[in-house]
Amino acid sequence: MASTRGLKAGLNALIFDVDGTLADTERSGHLAAFNRAFTGAGLDWVWSEALYGELLAVSGGKERIRHYLATYNKGFKAPGDLDGFIANLHEAKTRHFARLLEIGEITLRPGIKRLILEARGHVQLAIATTLSGGSVETLLRSTLGEDAVSWFDVIGAGENATTKKPASAIYHYVLDTLSLAPSACIAIEDSANGLQSSLGAGIDTIITVNDYTHDQNFTGARMVIDHLGEPDKPMSVIAGDAMGASVVNLELLQKLKQK
Repeated sequence: MASTRGLKAGLNALIFDVDGTLADTERSGHLAAFNRAFTGAGLDWVWSEALYGELLAVSGGKERIRHYLATYNKGFKAPGDLDGFIANLHEAKTRHFARLLEIGEITLRPGIKRLILEARGHVQLAIATTLSGGSVETLLRSTLGEDAVSWFDVIGAGENATTKKPASAIYHYVLDTLSLAPSACIAIEDSANGLQSSLGAGIDTIITVNDYTHDQNFTGARMVIDHLGEPDKPMSVIAGDAMGASVVNLELLQKLKQK
């Protein structure tokens, strides 16, 4: 079991989800990358924003393609090696996604950079995502600078867990690597699957909704907000108590841990 040896009481680590939490990667990145991969493979598939919103109920890119074929495109004549076909499609999608990151098409959500810069040196920073580690690092470098990867004590990515969210494996991996108990951490997520994953590991969680997730069930979250907030763009509280704060900062997070 993770321990809290030698650490102060209260908040010791912030654990961030990536897709939809750090950045609007779903619409601006993944959806575009999937459709480019389909075109490149000579397929006539086009995922609309509405369809992609439904496919987001399934975690993982390869799993999403498989679910699409089983549910929305049953007439597709799959090749004999379906696993290989899906893996190749997903590899192409990953390359397109990386390119979108590299050229700066994907930007951070409000308050993310501010909170990360504030938290550095005061608490540990971590990532817990189903996205590949390479894609996470590219996003961090393209939005926060070349040395941003080193700011994070652990990057828990898709290759670090055998089961994807809503399973809690990735959060257990992060906790074990940090040598922290769940009570020493706060997770920041954007979806019901992410919330189920973090709560399953016993971690207090703040939800920052987006256009794909705002109608989901967030029972159990400490707070549900539209984004983390900026001085000139205060957050809106959907559920929970922000104790008068207009942005999520370390002071508010410490208060949430003590409440």
